[in-house]
Amino acid sequence: MAQKIIISGGGTGGHIFPAIAIANALKRLQPEVEILFVGANGRMEMERVPAAGYKIVGLDIQGINRQSIWKNVLLPFKMIKSLLKARSVIKEFNADVAVGVGGYASGPLLMMANMVGLPTLIQEQNSYAGVTNKKLAKKAQKICVAYAGMDKFFPGDKVILTGNPIRRESVEIDGKRAEALAFYGLAEGKKTILVTGGSLGAGTLNKCVKAAVELLKEKDIQVIWQCGSYYYEALEATVGSSLPATIKLMPFLQRMDYAYAAADIVVSRAGAGTISELCVVGKPVVLVPSPNVAEDHQTKNANALVEKNAAVLVADRQAETELMEVVIALMGDEKRCSELGNNIKQLARLDADMVIAKEVLKLIK
Repeated sequence: MAQKIIISGGGTGGHIFPAIAIANALKRLQPEVEILFVGANGRMEMERVPAAGYKIVGLDIQGINRQSIWKNVLLPFKMIKSLLKARSVIKEFNADVAVGVGGYASGPLLMMANMVGLPTLIQEQNSYAGVTNKKLAKKAQKICVAYAGMDKFFPGDKVILTGNPIRRESVEIDGKRAEALAFYGLAEGKKTILVTGGSLGAGTLNKCVKAAVELLKEKDIQVIWQCGSYYYEALEATVGSSLPATIKLMPFLQRMDYAYAAADIVVSRAGAGTISELCVVGKPVVLVPSPNVAEDHQTKNANALVEKNAAVLVADRQAETELMEVVIALMGDEKRCSELGNNIKQLARLDADMVIAKEVLKLIK
């Protein structure tokens, strides 16, 4: 009989892409395995997971709203409803094991899996564990982590250092630079910056590029500017028509491999999944951690690289005055660029998806 695995979580690309990577690895190891995803209604996983060829069930769950207490009034009711739905999903699917990758849906699904005695595995992407995963860890059989020293959050005997699963097709960049530049309509022989705010975009990074258009033009620097679909229309309306041909504004990057291949320097938020891709890509990186995340975990992710001289960090609050100057200065320093690229490459782990998939299969009795 086919083995049945539930993978739960989502909310952002940082949770969804690793989840899909684990599913793909499970299929490579056991082609007959049945996989069901559990996500949060209205979040991006409800589109991205079916697009990757997997079934998904949505829970009516949300995160805690830190801006408005009133928006949390329904949270306890949604939690109870989600737990009950999670129980019926586990029972109907007749799951053998549950995997949580973080995000709203992973809490209720793994809690219920623990209650009914289903083996569970947690995949913690960040260098600082979230509250939900710390609670779920008590009953989890295995905890796969991307950073060393995570036994300060989790029981040491359960922790396995695997790295984060990445989108393999996104980091296969060897020999693609010329076709990547042609794809974006950019010139060879000019320096190119990739600015990416992750799947949702980043307001601070967008303000920085917008303010620096004239400077970038003057320095003849090319930019691939992934602004996020949330910001795209407003930016297109305000600056779209005045951008030089050397600055390419786009909501989302379908060909991440081309974006990485074309870039000399990458400017990015410090989400765990993105950092894992950047380590494999091995280009010099300037990280601007998002301040709008739980426990400021992006700053901790970034510092884990900075301590190894593998990235440059610019704080979000200083980005508007400092970021572009830092990037342009770095671009002129070949020795530093080479050092950063070599050091970040040392931290790469390409096979995390397969290592985690093997751990999942071991948990099936």
